[in-house]
Parts: sequence; C-alpha cells; structure tokens
Amino acid sequence: MTRSLVLALALLGAGCTLTSDLPSYGLVADFQLTDETGQPFSSKDRLAGRIWIANFIFTTCQGPCPRMTAQMRRVQEGLLGVDAIRLVSFTIDPKNDTPAVLAAYAKRFQAQPGKWHFLTGTQAALHHISHDSMMLGSVNGALEHSTRFVLVDRRGRIRGYYQSDEPGAIDRVIADARKLLTERL
Repeated sequence: MTRSLVLALALLGAGCTLTSDLPSYGLVADFQLTDETGQPFSSKDRLAGRIWIANFIFTTCQGPCPRMTAQMRRVQEGLLGVDAIRLVSFTIDPKNDTPAVLAAYAKRFQAQPGKWHFLTGTQAALHHISHDSMMLGSVNGALEHSTRFVLVDRRGRIRGYYQSDEPGAIDRVIADARKLLTERL
C-alpha cells in the first residue's frame, strides 16, 4: 500500500475506538410494550443500534419520580442534536399510567417526541425488564422502584448505572453516552 492510503485509513479510524472503558453488565432482553401515543413499541424495531438511557417512574409519584424526570430532561438537553441516543421511561404503575396519562406527563416535562419514550405494558412485562433484565427492583404493584438511570449501548448491553440524585451523575451519564458514540459496533 502507498503511504497516502495507509495515512487515509489511519485517519478514517482515528475517530472511532473499538471499545470504551465502560464495563458491560449484561444484555437487556428484547421487549414489546406500548408507548405514550398508544402505539406498539418493540425494542428490536425502535432501539436496536441506538444508545439509550432508561429509568423507571410512575406519574402519581410524590417522591423521587418528578425529580428523576426533571433529571432525565437535563439529559435530554445535554444530548440535543444527537440522533443516535434515545431516552426511555418505563412506568411501574401500568394500571394507572395509560398511554394518555403518560403522554400528558411527557408533555409536562417537555419530552421530545420520538426521542424520549414513555412506555407501559403488563406488570409482568415491566417486572421482567426492571428486575430480570436490568437487574433493578421488582415491579410488583408496590409502587417502589430504583432511582437509577441505566445506560444501554447499541448492542443492548448495560454499560452503566447512575444514581439520579447523586451529585455529578447527570453529567456522567451524558459523558458516558457520548463515549459510546465512538465505539465501533
């Protein structure tokens, strides 16, 4: 190969790393739920190949949920213009958090449609995602849940957990999500 071809190939790959220094905690299983518009939401169709950040909330929560959702809005603002990243808020109260209720909640927190999804489904499906797949708390009707954000890479691997009320956590999740943008698939 000529020197210029070698140089061009080196420069082309310089912006992408094979892996980041973020650990991998396991895979998130595929899921099918319903979004805030009432449409089916398949993780295979809507999140595959994308980086996403998840949390678990319920709309009638008077405790940490409004603060967590406000923090997720800060994440949204910190990632404006980054098309490869999505935000996903799962309800833990599917009985009351209908798509219409979730849509109103999303509007209240100025969620960008198509970028920040609010999902509901059966209690069993939500429990599987939270407890079995993301290794967080149970969704058992007790309206108790983790206050952590979960960072998931383009391959569906959990790459980080962030305590939403911890100082600096929001800046870290934004920075780590940006790191994942440079990883090769």
